[in-house]
Amino acid sequence: MAHGTVFVAIESESPRQWTVKADTLTAGSDHAVADAVNEAIRAAILRLVGNREADFGAYTGPVYFMMHGVHNEGRARELAAALHAALYGDLEPLARAVPSGA
Repeated sequence: MAHGTVFVAIESESPRQWTVKADTLTAGSDHAVADAVNEAIRAAILRLVGNREADFGAYTGPVYFMMHGVHNEGRARELAAALHAALYGDLEPLARAVPSGA
């Protein structure tokens, strides 16, 4: 059986606005994301919205994740990489990118 991968991408909305997207459906039905991981991702995205690093109305999972309004490409790439790692069970990059005290 072929295994897919989680789709993660960044997209330029304008020179100072980026979107980070992730979709777990592309990984196939055998890719499971633990509830604790989904909760950690959701909490991180809500912190980003609260800190105005992402626009209100972000999608917080559990299958599709999207953050609009990220202010620069480097930060968008960092968040995309952290989200990708988290969706495969490694929360460390997400914890570094979006500390719980932030």
